[in-house]
Amino acid sequence: MISRKDAIWSIGYDGNTAIVDKAARNRYGRLTTMQLAEAGFFRAAAASALYNESDTELADVTEVYNRISGSSYPVDAIPRLFGVARVNADKIKVL
Repeated sequence: MISRKDAIWSIGYDGNTAIVDKAARNRYGRLTTMQLAEAGFFRAAAASALYNESDTELADVTEVYNRISGSSYPVDAIPRLFGVARVNADKIKVL
């Protein structure tokens, strides 16, 4: 299992290897799910909520996104909207 930092800043996968954005991970990897959402990093925030297996965090991310964007997405649409899912990767490749 990869770390939370690596999971939320993964930009893709090659088999069971997560490809990780090194600059973003180093700069923003310590932000909480809500801090990510409030900063506008919605993809990372949604990935963080999924990594934490927290329905509450995902609902909070949805609320922030809908408020800022003026939309009304349901909670279950957010992972699909940002292209994130719970993924088990064994290795990472940092770029």
